[in-house]
Amino acid sequence: ALVMDIYALIIRQFFGIKSLDYSLLGRWIGHFSRRQFSHENIIRATPIENEKAIGWTAHYLIGITFAVVLLCIWGIDWTNDPTIFPAFIVGILTIIAPFFIMQPAFGFGIAASKTANPKVARIRSFITHSVYGIGLYLSALILKFLLD
Repeated sequence: ALVMDIYALIIRQFFGIKSLDYSLLGRWIGHFSRRQFSHENIIRATPIENEKAIGWTAHYLIGITFAVVLLCIWGIDWTNDPTIFPAFIVGILTIIAPFFIMQPAFGFGIAASKTANPKVARIRSFITHSVYGIGLYLSALILKFLLD
């Protein structure tokens, strides 16, 4: 998730492209206690206390969870000799969560279909989740280097 966030900073700084505001993720999660799991438009939903901290925490916990999924599928031995393919595939597959869970629940439609420019949103999501996969691979290489 850290590599994904560095990528988001770079594209915002150099190209003016904003990424997801994780306070919206926190707002969505915050409304769970009110038994509200979907919104007409999360941007217009009532803000909740500490939504930014909740969203960022959730973002990293989700990233860690998907890293564990990678290890569950390819095994802990993958970390002894990491290769890009498993990490990249898991990174791309993580796009299922925003396309079919978060975006519809936020009121943005399946795969951002209700946004102003769904095609651009989908491409950005694909690239961002690919970068996450590369980050998984780089993390494994760094850990291998540090532990050898």
